[in-house]
Amino acid sequence: MNMPLRKTATADVPAAAAAAVADVLRLTPPKPSYLKMRLVPQLTELAARVIPPLVMLTLILTVWQILCMKPGATLPAPSKIWSEAYDLIVDPFFVAGPQDIGLGWRVLTSLQRVAIGYGLAGIIGILLGTIIGQSVWAMRGLDPVFQVLRTISPLAWLPISLAAFRDSQPSAIFVIFITSVWPIIINTAVGIRNIPQDYRNVAAVVRLNHLEFFWKIMIPSAAPYIFTGLRIGIGLSWLAIVAAEMLTGGVGIGFFIWDAWNSSRLSDIVVALVYIGMVGFILDRLVAFIATIVTRGTAAN
Repeated sequence: MNMPLRKTATADVPAAAAAAVADVLRLTPPKPSYLKMRLVPQLTELAARVIPPLVMLTLILTVWQILCMKPGATLPAPSKIWSEAYDLIVDPFFVAGPQDIGLGWRVLTSLQRVAIGYGLAGIIGILLGTIIGQSVWAMRGLDPVFQVLRTISPLAWLPISLAAFRDSQPSAIFVIFITSVWPIIINTAVGIRNIPQDYRNVAAVVRLNHLEFFWKIMIPSAAPYIFTGLRIGIGLSWLAIVAAEMLTGGVGIGFFIWDAWNSSRLSDIVVALVYIGMVGFILDRLVAFIATIVTRGTAAN
């Protein structure tokens, strides 16, 4: 009577073990942590962007130090620049007098002039480029003129602007404007000329007026070309203001370099050049960032 009962109990043991194994296999694997999924790839990408420039900068400074630390070297070594221009490096916004101010204030003064001249160049350049891009004859007639004018050095415009305005401030702004407006006009005109005919046909079908066609068709379609011109223009603006301030005076970064040269302060000049390069890089990146937002990534960085 007990034998069937023992067989049944023995037969149930493998079934229970199989069910337990099945339960173990059905466990969901643990989710990857935030550290592995997001943080590590981001840190890796950041390191790939930061480490190579730091290595190159260290190499350049090392070679520079070795070459300029020898007796009779005409240029100061990085260690000498640090000791002689320490106040300019660590405190860019000090004020010790009307002309004795930090490079940060001088850069801001120059940027104010650049903002006015470049802003005017951007507005007028886009408007003229749009008008010229709409006419084949205007494009053919004015493009050679623009190509000639854009090759004139900023310093060559300075005597004309001084004779016209009789003041250094508007003269510097005019030099910035006349130097940076040409690439904006040319690139805008090319962008307008390259608007697909399908877009024009759609605008005609929905009967857009001239203002609607300008804002809804022209500007979005030509935006990559326009921002290419704006990026070239901001670089030329920063070049022009430094050159103009060397001759017009004031408290800008350009006049600081000229004054430091007359006083034989080579270390101050090198520090000012670093400031100029960093500000120029930031301005270019800023325009490129705005271009990415406006064009939704279609403008090349």
